[in-house]
Amino acid sequence: MAATLDLKKINKTIKIFAVAQFGLIALLVYTAVNFQQRLQALNRGYRFMNGVLYAFVIQMLLFYPIYRFAAKEAERDIDLAGKTPTQEEAKEFAKKKRWTDVTKMSVLGFYFIFALAAPSDPFILSVIIYSFLLTILTYLQCYSFAVKKASR
Repeated sequence: MAATLDLKKINKTIKIFAVAQFGLIALLVYTAVNFQQRLQALNRGYRFMNGVLYAFVIQMLLFYPIYRFAAKEAERDIDLAGKTPTQEEAKEFAKKKRWTDVTKMSVLGFYFIFALAAPSDPFILSVIIYSFLLTILTYLQCYSFAVKKASR
């Protein structure tokens, strides 16, 4: 019975991730339209597609590390599902969870500081924001994929 409850919790997490992905895609489209208008107002509308391509290349470079990170986290969550951990296993789980949380917050902090330190040029800011949103979307997609793959 505990395994079913834990798998329900993981499935609920995947559903929440799906809703978050929908919101992030809407935010990505909104920011793209906004930056396109800002670049056109500065007579640099041709830079819009360059920003999209740069963000895509950055995302392709980050894809494998994000996939490995999400797969390890999903594997950890699946391994814990359906069993009552011993005190030592619970400690190990908490330690791994803490490190993944620190890693996620570090990435968030990196993008935040990078966006604050960047010049106010809309082109550079667009690449930073596109990369940030695509990084989050990639993580959510990879986690969902890894959970589905591991639960088969």
